[in-house]
Amino acid sequence: MNINKDAFLIEDLSKAEKAPTRDGYGKGLVDLGEKDERVVVLCADLAESTRSHWFKEKFPDRYIEIGVAEQNLAAIASGLANYGKIPFISSYAVFSPGRNNEQIRTTISLSILPVKIAGAHAGVSVGPDGATHQALEDIALMRVQPNMTVVVPCDAIETRKATIAISDCCAGPAYLRFGREKSPIFTTEKTPFQIGKAIVLREGNDATIVGCGMLLYNALVAAEELSKEGIEVAVINSHTVKPLDVETILNSVKKTKAVVSVEEHQIAGGLGSAVAEALSQNFPAPQEFIGIRDRFGKSGETDELIEAFGMGSKSIKEAVKKVIKRKSK
Repeated sequence: MNINKDAFLIEDLSKAEKAPTRDGYGKGLVDLGEKDERVVVLCADLAESTRSHWFKEKFPDRYIEIGVAEQNLAAIASGLANYGKIPFISSYAVFSPGRNNEQIRTTISLSILPVKIAGAHAGVSVGPDGATHQALEDIALMRVQPNMTVVVPCDAIETRKATIAISDCCAGPAYLRFGREKSPIFTTEKTPFQIGKAIVLREGNDATIVGCGMLLYNALVAAEELSKEGIEVAVINSHTVKPLDVETILNSVKKTKAVVSVEEHQIAGGLGSAVAEALSQNFPAPQEFIGIRDRFGKSGETDELIEAFGMGSKSIKEAVKKVIKRKSK
């Protein structure tokens, strides 16, 4: 195994416990509430689903229920931020930033206000809720906005760290993306986390996988299986999509000469696009993309959808082998 010891991952990936990444968000909010009275939480009638209700139960005077009015959710938060608060706005990602993108742009990003946007239930892993509730375009919406930080943590532990970090470390607006279903917890409390700093989870010389979110687990599984075939792949957790840690990615790709991007999002405009933009300007290299290929989601069980959309470990292995062949031509 070539797992980076400095990443402090669990010892056996096959024994990873599971928890929803949204649980990490809820725990992070409570942690923030205890140490910073400026933190307030606003929700669009989805307190339990987004785990905002944990903050509500402990700090009822700092919780505001907006109702099903996502445009108001953003606009009211911008007003609170103007008066010294640090608002977290919680909803499904298809509604926030999906429905209120203009309000986020005009009342938050333009004024560089410290509103933190939590997009829950992102990706096809929402499962049976189907295409209408599966946010697959939200990273693209947010990373194109000036002044916006975009973070996509990989498991429940990292989501808790990210929730705290976007309050402590980001003076301006930030978008935090996470999911609903239980997913493997493979990082630990000792695993480093810093906004804008990618983590090399695994070393390798044949290709580089750059990923974010829960699919990083599939990437690590794929890398371990490829190792048994004599193919050694580096795996990078690029939890911060914006600002992208170009230096860490370049250092790896200059060594491997090939890259596969992995994300539970449209290929267009997401992490893969950000990586491609960085490489085209600094070190052009063959790239394969794992993600949603210009289509909407559909209803189904989480594991079935991940496989159906070509985002499982088998598909990642195939992409790695393909990109290695491309670099050798």
